[in-house]
Amino acid sequence: MALEDSKNFVDEAFTRTSDRGVSFENSFGGALSFLRRRYTKDLSAVDVAVTGIPFDQAVTNRPGTRLGPRAIREASTLQSPDAPYGWGYNPLDEINVIDYGDLAFDYANIAAFPEALTAHIRTILASGAASVALGGDHYISFPILKAYAEKYGPISLIQFDAHTDTWADDDMSRVDHGTMFYKAVKSGIVDPKTSVQIGIRTSNEDTLGVNIIDAREVHAIGPAAVAEKARAIVGDRPVYLSFDIDGLDPAFAPGTGTPVWGGLSSAQAAHILRDLAGINIVGGDVVEVSPPYDTTGATAVAGAHVAMEIICLLGWARLGKG
Repeated sequence: MALEDSKNFVDEAFTRTSDRGVSFENSFGGALSFLRRRYTKDLSAVDVAVTGIPFDQAVTNRPGTRLGPRAIREASTLQSPDAPYGWGYNPLDEINVIDYGDLAFDYANIAAFPEALTAHIRTILASGAASVALGGDHYISFPILKAYAEKYGPISLIQFDAHTDTWADDDMSRVDHGTMFYKAVKSGIVDPKTSVQIGIRTSNEDTLGVNIIDAREVHAIGPAAVAEKARAIVGDRPVYLSFDIDGLDPAFAPGTGTPVWGGLSSAQAAHILRDLAGINIVGGDVVEVSPPYDTTGATAVAGAHVAMEIICLLGWARLGKG
């Protein structure tokens, strides 16, 4: 199959019969799924399940991330014919990747949302697959991490972000996208000593012992050194990678609720993610893509690339590429 055969392929989200291989379906048409993966709830023999979490009830500033999963899926069609650059392998050829669809939840019953999401991810993990979640606001990482901690114990976190999201909040029932990692650390879900936050550029006096590589340090020492430092911090422990799109500078990702200048470039983020190959990654998410503020679509494109890089990291770990 080649690009010139695109005229023969349409709606591969439903018509494709294999969970492997790239897609040459026209990027401007057809049913949307992430990277034209097969839409299915069948987790048999699946390695990675991509799932949308269209939730933005926890935002503090500009809303709209509930539309993020749809926008990221649409942007991913631009990547679907190509192997990811610089990896030396194509995970879409070597592992089974599906689009598991979105989480179903009652938008008016916010109190029930966290457990609904934990159960959703728990189902994926019980099958042996890893999840890659498309947010949604960043609160979603907390219920997801609960499911991961049930399986793996306390998780090491690699977080790309402008904000630490560890502001004090001892009310575990509150749904807030700025305090969920405080709760994750305090409840023993995340191990702060073997976790690292990259790109931080907002003030928080108490980071709970989580290692910080702030944006200024990223610019000073460069992506290769950042990745090496992060790899040393997490070691061989199970790692969850959470990428808040506002970790990127607004010049590269304007479509987000809490933009902060001085952030990472797309090139820096791509370099760091690629050089993390070999970590014991078990899952990940990309969050805070807000299409109403993404006038050019650049933020959704960045989000789709981040999700693909997470899949590359998961494939690398699952295939034992070293």
